[in-house]
Amino acid sequence: MAVSESLPLRPTPRPATAPSTWVFLGALAVFTLVVTVMASQGMISTAFVKTLGKTLCLMLAAVAMDVVWGYTGILSLGHMAFFGLGGYMIGMWLMYARTENIVAPALAQQPLPPTQDEIRDAIGSQIFGVVGASDFPLVWMFSHSLVAQLALVVLVPGLLALVFGWLAFRSRVTGVYLSILTQAMTLALALYLFQNDSGLRGNNGLSGLQNIPGYEQVPQATISLWFLWASALALALGYLLFAWVVSGKMGSVLRAVRDDEARVRFLGYHVEGFKLFAFTLTAVVTGIAGALYYPQAGIINPAEIAPIASIYLAVWVAIGGRGRLYGAAIGAALVSLLSSWFTGGGAPDINLGVYTVQWTDWWLVLLGLSFVCVTLFAPKGIGGLVDLVQARRVPDRQGDYGPDKGAKRQEEGRE
Repeated sequence: MAVSESLPLRPTPRPATAPSTWVFLGALAVFTLVVTVMASQGMISTAFVKTLGKTLCLMLAAVAMDVVWGYTGILSLGHMAFFGLGGYMIGMWLMYARTENIVAPALAQQPLPPTQDEIRDAIGSQIFGVVGASDFPLVWMFSHSLVAQLALVVLVPGLLALVFGWLAFRSRVTGVYLSILTQAMTLALALYLFQNDSGLRGNNGLSGLQNIPGYEQVPQATISLWFLWASALALALGYLLFAWVVSGKMGSVLRAVRDDEARVRFLGYHVEGFKLFAFTLTAVVTGIAGALYYPQAGIINPAEIAPIASIYLAVWVAIGGRGRLYGAAIGAALVSLLSSWFTGGGAPDINLGVYTVQWTDWWLVLLGLSFVCVTLFAPKGIGGLVDLVQARRVPDRQGDYGPDKGAKRQEEGRE
């Protein structure tokens, strides 16, 4: 017998009711509190606090990558370009303001008070002398204003993603061809920034970013905690934002685009608009993550935007588990911390007699093997372990196939 009325569908949990969202936020709050207490008691070093703060920023970038890849099906190999652009935007203000605090008092000791143009010329000579220049390029137009540079942290990655996405999606470039285009965009940007006349000091990059203007007397131990808190807050807000985006109708459409783009277009949805929205929003959030990351790292150069960095980001998401926000965050945290441990000399070398395994040289090999193994044997990543736990739970007998609704559906099936 044909069913005359459509059966009710169980709605997708909203962020306010999705258990994984609140579990993640609760764990993040506990983690931040524990690190704060341990750092205040001197139990962990300032360098390690900075490493943890940078890891939170990478987790935010990975969650954004999961939305665009795991939920929308766009394998972007260029999202770390947006991450680097956010760092460059805030880095310009940090370098300008810090250099001004050094140059202005020195010029004030001259018999005649310096003009604003003289101060600016002196700042330019200090910043760009390393590349044989002294004039401020056009891209440094707003470097004197913190508010303007914070706005550019959002606008520059967002506009680049908007223009690139609009051109690519309207041409209906998909699959591996779109991935190659995003990688080409990243490579072109990195090669441009390597040039000394790019206006961003070429291969030297921007340095001394850990020194916050106006807070020179504040110890780095305190500043590292401030950035840890800011990174944790950004991760929490970003996670909530993306949990809202991927839930409800929006999330259903994004997943449908990932699974069968042609069918979604046939049903009347403007596929390009949804893809452009996801691509641009994740680029903006990734740029914000970069703006918080590089003041903790202390330096940014074009190598940070190289295509390999975006490939690492995709590997983190794959290992953590695509299509699960918490999986992407876990993957980024695990791999980045292990990378710091192996490449930082924390892992002891293994003497095999004829050969000594030095993990600083073999870490990338280990990472590559891990990615291959996850792809072949655990395609759901670390997040798939949650599915195994849930599968062992007692089924909900009050659901669609419970004694109430289920009995009716079973009778209809027999008829």
